[in-house]
Amino acid sequence: MPRIFDNIHLELLPSLRETLKVSHQADFCVGYFNLRGWSQLEDLLGEGLKCRLMVGMSVPPEEELRQALRSSGEPELMDQQTAIRLKRRVAEHFREQLTYGSPTNQDEAALRRLSRQLKNQQVQVKLFLRHPLHAKLYLLHRQDVAAPLVGFVGSSNLTLAGLAKQGELNVDVVEQDAARKLADWFEERWQDRWCWDISAELAQIIDESWAREVPPSLHRRLAEGAEAEGVSLNQHIVALLSEASALRVVQNELRGLRECVLTLQQRMDDWDAYRFEYQSQQSGFFAEYSRVEVNGYAIQG
Repeated sequence: MPRIFDNIHLELLPSLRETLKVSHQADFCVGYFNLRGWSQLEDLLGEGLKCRLMVGMSVPPEEELRQALRSSGEPELMDQQTAIRLKRRVAEHFREQLTYGSPTNQDEAALRRLSRQLKNQQVQVKLFLRHPLHAKLYLLHRQDVAAPLVGFVGSSNLTLAGLAKQGELNVDVVEQDAARKLADWFEERWQDRWCWDISAELAQIIDESWAREVPPSLHRRLAEGAEAEGVSLNQHIVALLSEASALRVVQNELRGLRECVLTLQQRMDDWDAYRFEYQSQQSGFFAEYSRVEVNGYAIQG
């Protein structure tokens, strides 16, 4: 009999973690992937466990891409540079997630591990773009003769709320014929030509964020500053980044004001030069007009 996980009477996260501990591969398909929610599972990804994550409805720019594919009539004719640019826009959405809330040391450690896992292909993340996909599937591959496949199907996204907090409806699938059909369903979509890998983009985004690796000397100075302020290291870094961002805004405003002043000064200089030339011409005109000759005699006007 399947178990029902509603996060009220029975939470999905503990059972999912227990199954991950004895698995060698994990295939996840979710509608939404939260980078910080990943920390609920990433500590179980040891050396022998690989994870494939397919995201179906993650961010608004995907719809723009789908429209581009549909409007062309022939997706294969879409310009490659356009495809790269749109895929990058999709990945950029994940960068915004890193600015939400106050990051913790656990967030930092989890994101650094995720960056390493993405780079060594222990974790692979793809976007399914052929059509909107809102499915939620957690499929675990185990070294178990009787039940090598275990699936969890339902409504939970890969977020803390979806896995353990808010009310959801999920069931486990241990009957092997049904589990193999789920595996085939996942593989078909994973191999689809419009299921695009964004692992490299995600790793770069993490490496460019507050979670990046820093030299020991810089880390020590930042830690001392955080201690002096009475906040966590990550909160201190975020505050410094916010101050730097505000300073850049002020500097840009001042630069713009300086350009306006220089432009105004140039116009004033041009006006002074024009006025001087005009007055000089007028003075010459009146000087000639005031002195004329009649029958060889000069007459002053």
